[in-house]
Amino acid sequence: MTGFQRYLVVLLTLAISDSLVDAEDWIRFRGPNGSGVVNSDESVPVQWSPTQNVKWKLALPGAGVSSPIVVGDRVFVTCYSGYGLDRANPGDINDLKRHLVCVDAKSGEMIWEKSIDAVQPEDPYTGAGVPSHGYASHSPVSDGENVYVFFGKTGAFAFDFDGNQLWHTPLGTESDPHRWGSASSPILLDDKVIVTASSESQALVALDKSTGKEIWRQEAKGLDNVWGTPALAKTENGVDLVVGVAGEVWGINPENGKLRWYALAGESDQASTSAVVDKDVVIVVGGRGSGSIAVRAGGAGDVTDSHVAWNGSESGRFATPVAYNGTVYMIANDVLTRTDEESGEMVDRIRLSGGSGSSGGGRGGSDYASPIVVNGKLYYIKGNGDMFVFDVQDELKQLAVNRTTTETESFSGSPAYSDGKLFIRSNKHLYCVVAGPFDDSSEPAPADVTADSNEMAQRGDRGRGGPGGGFGRGGFGGGGFGNRGGGGDRGRGGGRGGFGGQQEDNRPDRPQRPPLDDTSSN
Repeated sequence: MTGFQRYLVVLLTLAISDSLVDAEDWIRFRGPNGSGVVNSDESVPVQWSPTQNVKWKLALPGAGVSSPIVVGDRVFVTCYSGYGLDRANPGDINDLKRHLVCVDAKSGEMIWEKSIDAVQPEDPYTGAGVPSHGYASHSPVSDGENVYVFFGKTGAFAFDFDGNQLWHTPLGTESDPHRWGSASSPILLDDKVIVTASSESQALVALDKSTGKEIWRQEAKGLDNVWGTPALAKTENGVDLVVGVAGEVWGINPENGKLRWYALAGESDQASTSAVVDKDVVIVVGGRGSGSIAVRAGGAGDVTDSHVAWNGSESGRFATPVAYNGTVYMIANDVLTRTDEESGEMVDRIRLSGGSGSSGGGRGGSDYASPIVVNGKLYYIKGNGDMFVFDVQDELKQLAVNRTTTETESFSGSPAYSDGKLFIRSNKHLYCVVAGPFDDSSEPAPADVTADSNEMAQRGDRGRGGPGGGFGRGGFGGGGFGNRGGGGDRGRGGGRGGFGGQQEDNRPDRPQRPPLDDTSSN
């Protein structure tokens, strides 16, 4: 079979596997293909306020920083309760529960909710990590028939759309030395649910979506401190499962989990942003001071010299960037940076000003949610709930800064879009925003409703880590290349991050990378 024929087979396979999913559905973290970019036939929201164009608001049964997903007329979102809601008084860890919530997208009514007791021992609500993001960081994923979730040490689950549990698969109960937990969201490819169990077992695992049985498992030290979600890159030789790891970018064969190619990406000991794929180019943005890299997907073995398109000096912070119309948009510390996708050179920087109150600031900032682009409009929400809307079709133009609530809430989940509706989750509520007329004159002067100290800790302000957090120079849930530390392989180990509370690592000794794939002809 030629490379072109293999490529056609891949396209047909992907088309068949997506046949139950509508083009408007937001089926996983960062949208239908994980790019964060969609086009819609519907009008998209531009301006709203707590009293205008907010279609509905639903109180959630717990906190969380995961993103909602949308399938048809249903919204799915995860939460946690029972423990770890207050840093000063976290409660009894044995009371910790995870929740999967199904909501009517039109009315905002809860259709069903499933509660799952956490497997113990869990990572405690102490130190720099878990208090920054809690216990519901992984977004669900759906194939249009069922919904799949990953709850860390409690394992992976599948539910049908009526809320019936189909299967449960444990994926490990280990802890990383910092006890920060994991944050990567599961993804789907054909008949496989692919899970990054980085903290639980330093593993990438593919599960049969019908039964939950393991199809393959690859364990590697390089998966430690990985909080980003894998991406899929189509090449003439098939599909690469792309994972940004500490100091490297990996291209994995999704049929067996083996390593097709890898590229060195500078010194780091964390990888927190998700890889961004635009056509056959993979872009990974690191944390403060660690730069960015673009790699052409494909090749075999070490492709650092042959496939790296550019190494850029621009860094993100915690949020995964978005690529649109030849420009990469990255956000860090309330600054939007535009980078030319072809060359990696910075175009400009824009301070995100306006809105109603501080976003928390500090060394951690509040840029945990990732931007998305819908119909040429970029949406980005700060930790205090200010949602920036930019026109990015031609010249960059700020259209609005919107606030969704007057309540004291924190916002760390990335928004979702479907069928003219924007879905926004806070640590307390799920909101649905729609397009409509907007009367500026009817709006009162904005009040500063910045979250209190406990809620700032919940989302990781003042330099703490999170699903986008960070500690020192590293990022936890969006920092990318993270710390430029000393010690270990290419800077892994110690470093400038100044981690606190690190415990002895008693996990099994594993290889640095998965084995090289000898079945590919890349």
